[in-house]
Amino acid sequence: MTTGRANTGPGGGPREARPAATRRWFANGPETGPRVLVVGASGFLGAHVHVRARAAGLDVVTAGRSALPDSRSHFLVDLTDDDPARLAVMLAGLEPDVVINCAGATGSDIAELTALNVTGTSALVRALRMTGRAIRLVHLGSAAEYGPSEQGVTVDETTPPRPTSVYGSTKLAATRLVELGRATGLDAVVLRVFNPVGPGAPDTILPGRVAAEFRRALTRGSEVRLGPLDAVRDFVDVRDIADAALAAALAPALAGAVLNIASGSGVLARTLVTEMTAITGYDGPVHEDSGGSPHSAGLNWQQGDIYRAERDLGWRPRYSLRASLTDLWEGRRAAGAA
Repeated sequence: MTTGRANTGPGGGPREARPAATRRWFANGPETGPRVLVVGASGFLGAHVHVRARAAGLDVVTAGRSALPDSRSHFLVDLTDDDPARLAVMLAGLEPDVVINCAGATGSDIAELTALNVTGTSALVRALRMTGRAIRLVHLGSAAEYGPSEQGVTVDETTPPRPTSVYGSTKLAATRLVELGRATGLDAVVLRVFNPVGPGAPDTILPGRVAAEFRRALTRGSEVRLGPLDAVRDFVDVRDIADAALAAALAPALAGAVLNIASGSGVLARTLVTEMTAITGYDGPVHEDSGGSPHSAGLNWQQGDIYRAERDLGWRPRYSLRASLTDLWEGRRAAGAA
């Protein structure tokens, strides 16, 4: 385990331990602000969870494999390389009430996907159990775990997972590890995230790829080239995902092991491109002749049922697809002008 900073408070001094009596959930929230450890806070989802948690006034600590200058208290941790016993010592020292695990891989390398999505999750679950403390785990899963869906059928948490990609398979394996931890007493939930969209979306997912391609076409005076756009996806804003993670962190109790985090509405990928066309003012052709994402191989329809997230977390998505894409585009423009 590599630790980049001592156990410090926001001002750099020693972190003051809190009485055990305050480390509980109540119907109206904890008596003192809970301490939240965000793992993978430098990634797309993790960065937004970090920002929203700080904005909510929570006591936030971050951890990950790379430095995070904007974090008040950050620790360098590689879940794939750390012994669970050493992780348990770190967790005991940090005294988090909640760990939100946003770490993971989304590429196509099998070894990397297995190490980050499976081995890393296993180490974290084991470490949390070894602490002997009542630490809640909120783990971010993926709708890729479900695999293909029948057209027109909304996917709920009782739908049997049948992933068709290595990515989906490794994310499902991670979910199973969290469920095993829960069965042995760990307070945990998996948020099965559908297709994220919004500011900061990377080029590895469709919204980010679309924004990058429109930016390239407008800057160079070329034409937009994308992969096939005839699949239906459930796009959910990354800020709504972050809010769901915080809702799960603060909920008095977690009834289910898995909760869908989605918009609840399937959208044709071509509609997303049409929206981006209107936002950017691009008036050229859009070619659908490049390669698609390996994550979505064989997935032509996906729409999530969010009833349980609404019931258990009191959560509903707030951002429209147009708002998400507008903020994504404006962020790209600002970054390009900097």
